[in-house]
Order: sequence, then C-alpha cells, then structure tokens
Amino acid sequence: MSHPSLPSLLGVFAHPDDESLLAGGVLAQHHAAGARTGVVTATWAPTSRRAPELADALAVLGAGPPRLLGYGDARNPESAPGEPRLVDAPLDEVVGRLVAHIRAFRPDVVVSHDAVGQLTGHPDHRRTHQITLLAVEAAGLAHLYPEAGDPWQPRALYAATHSESGAGRLGALLAGVGKSVLCVPDAYVTTTVDVTPWAGAKWRAILAHQGEVARERPLPGILARLPEAERTEIIRTESFTRLTPGPAPGDPHRLFA
Repeated sequence: MSHPSLPSLLGVFAHPDDESLLAGGVLAQHHAAGARTGVVTATWAPTSRRAPELADALAVLGAGPPRLLGYGDARNPESAPGEPRLVDAPLDEVVGRLVAHIRAFRPDVVVSHDAVGQLTGHPDHRRTHQITLLAVEAAGLAHLYPEAGDPWQPRALYAATHSESGAGRLGALLAGVGKSVLCVPDAYVTTTVDVTPWAGAKWRAILAHQGEVARERPLPGILARLPEAERTEIIRTESFTRLTPGPAPGDPHRLFA
C-alpha cells in the first residue's frame, strides 16, 4: 500500500512505549511512504533502563533516535535522577524544551495524547497533552522562545484517543488488572486509521519494551499474553482527534464553528 504524499510526523508522548502502543502503526505507515518521522518522549532519562528499549522500538518503526526531555515519571521518580517529575517541572521550561524539538524537526503533523490521559488517565499523559498544545502554537511564534530556533508552525495536531464504542476488548483487559478506563465520546474521534499492513512492525516495536512486556499490569504485558489473532484485532486500528493549530480560514468578522 503506497501513500507517497503522507506528511512528516512527530510524535510527542509521555513514556517509552506510548509511541508504539498509540501511534506505532501510523509512524510505520508514514516511514514506509518515505515521510520523515520522529518521537519526543517526555519522561525517563537517556541513562535510564528504558532508553535502550525506546531506541530499539523507534528503530523498528523507522522513527530515528530517541528525543528525551529527561523528566521524571510521576510514578517512578527514579526514572530521572536529579530531575523533577514532569508533573512538577515549571511549565514554561517544559514547553520551551518541546518547542526546540518541534522547530528542529519541522514536522507537518504532531501527534500526542488526548485530554483524558489515554484510557488510564495517567497524570504524565495529561501533562504531555497540555504541554504539546502550548508548544505547537508557540513553535510558530517568533517572539516566544527565540532561543529555541527559527519559528515553525505544524499544519495539524492530532490527539491519539479511544472512543467509548472503540475501546472494546482493550477496555475490558485494562479493567481486569484494576486500571481505570477513560474513553471519549464517539463524536470526539475525527480520524480512524486501519494500520493492519503495519501491525507486525507495531507489535515488534511494542515487544522492544521488554521491561513492560515482562510485567503483569502494563499494556505491553497484557497484550503479550493474548492469542495473536485477538492481539492483532486490538492493535490494528488507531484513532485520533484533529486539533488544528494556528489561524484557520473563515469569516474574518465573526466567530465560527
């Protein structure tokens, strides 16, 4: 399947493995079409145990080297010794770091978490959603963070999400290990991508996060215990909400929906 006109794509996610679970299919799809792809990860230090796993996953997806902001995980402060947790770090500082990555990579499209925090409501997911909203807009404004490089305005921002009708078996699996399941109304989903042709690459990228695969409650471990057919059915679809940044065309004399 060829998509020669697919845009360059930068993912911004909270933890190593979020990129593979939430957007591994579209990252592989865009890479296969010859588009530039990359991933910024907000938490865990470059020297942490999860950094090499992230590098392996990104290599599978064709998304280049890790780009780590280096903050601590809200539930694993030791993930970045000497650095604040992402949820505690000064907002302006975090946004500035992300703006620098956006301006350096110059993506057409940015993909991140949704507002509810991706099914489980992890505080790092919600915080990453917030900083990405701010950074995508700020990246296009020359007077904001001038030290972070020349301005660049991505054409679109998408939030990876799960709808109430689309969570299906995945929601039940998470509930089965005591996790909350936070979905969005179906109408919130604007884009659903069938990534079946890239499901194999997506699964190999998920498996690269070996530490999470070996554990019982993280989603990679849950998926690894499923029969292949059931697992493929879960990971073959990725859903998004388009949150377009920047000025939009329309009537210049009134607000419009």
